[in-house]
Amino acid sequence: MFFISNLSFGQESFADWNAFEKAFIKDFKRLHVADLQIYYVDNLKLIQSKRNVEKQERVFLKYQNALQSIDTAKLSKAQQLDYALVSYEIDLHLERIALEKKWLENKPRKISKEGLQNVPMGKEWYAYFLKKWVDAEVTPDALFQFGLSEIDRAKKAMKAIEKASGLDSLEYQSYINSDAFFYTDVATIQQSFEAYKKELMPKLIGAFPKVNELPDVYIEQGKNKVYAQVPAYYAELRSTFYYNYFDKPFNKRQVAWIYLHEAIPGHHYQVKYEETIEKSELKKLFFYSGYREGWAAYVEELGNDFDAYKTKYDELGKWEWDIIRSVRVAMDVGLNYYGWSDAKALEFWQQHIQGQDDIAQREIGRMKRWPAQVITYKYGANQILQWKAQLAATLPEGKEFPWLAFHTKILQHGALPFSVMDAQIFGN
Repeated sequence: MFFISNLSFGQESFADWNAFEKAFIKDFKRLHVADLQIYYVDNLKLIQSKRNVEKQERVFLKYQNALQSIDTAKLSKAQQLDYALVSYEIDLHLERIALEKKWLENKPRKISKEGLQNVPMGKEWYAYFLKKWVDAEVTPDALFQFGLSEIDRAKKAMKAIEKASGLDSLEYQSYINSDAFFYTDVATIQQSFEAYKKELMPKLIGAFPKVNELPDVYIEQGKNKVYAQVPAYYAELRSTFYYNYFDKPFNKRQVAWIYLHEAIPGHHYQVKYEETIEKSELKKLFFYSGYREGWAAYVEELGNDFDAYKTKYDELGKWEWDIIRSVRVAMDVGLNYYGWSDAKALEFWQQHIQGQDDIAQREIGRMKRWPAQVITYKYGANQILQWKAQLAATLPEGKEFPWLAFHTKILQHGALPFSVMDAQIFGN
């Protein structure tokens, strides 16, 4: 039997999980909660009226209380995962609502477009955006330290490649910047990606579920200069990834890592695999871009495991972009939480990356407009690498790593928050 409350939304307690799920989905949709926007100003503009925010609070508190009466031991594994997911979402929505109630009491007449440090409650909003983009368990201070450690890891990897070249520092820099590493026509770039695609696929079969059964990926030159700030991007609806080649030579060291990240087994593969999964209606409510970016960055780390980096310079290309991602982690926190000026952020960049100040200026603007988003790549990849290391540590000496089982475990439920996966799927 259902207990009917005096609230206008649903029941206070439920006969079983299916009843809870059905009622929660119905009520959640009726709230018309705005999706997370990449631009912070849009998120703040989409905050609803005080009356609607308070209505949201009542609904989420009601379902939070109802969760306490559900015996999780009687749920199936799939239902337990959904239970953890809805609990995660309710907690995060209640945190958002608390911020929105406070915001509405002192709402500015105009929202500054100059970054969160110029917005009332900017640090509080940033801490929330981090949780929404990355994971509910992260903190700005911990992510800043994580960024520093990843910078150090990238530098060591790049130094090892330089040492393996047998060249001194000046000779090495001259060599990797020579014409031999750059393409200057679209036909050659396209041919290089197509050849790489053909060579790579046989190496992935048996390590990634359904990898040779899913729809193929298309490769084209990107012509939209709006996206010129990134080396490449994936268009899900077209099953196509676009490489950018405009007015500067194309570094051939980008071919391997870009294909891994954007195509197979990166974004294209993960998206098409997820389309084959039967999801509960509850899972369909939520989207986690941090999972997607984390997966795509993770597969770049497997280049040597699958002979996907044919030379040490292919691997160098991965690290040349990885150190940018790593520096961005710390800079994002610095700009949006520690109150760094643009000049201080540029100085931090120059400590770790030389000769790319134009990219630095572009990325500083991006991080101020889109706080927290750039951290998803490194954080997600690191979480998956940690699970990989945990599993590898349990294997008997000499036993091959179970790639197929490991990747299936990560992919089979689709995009999820990493802390939920860590507890529910990996048992940590």
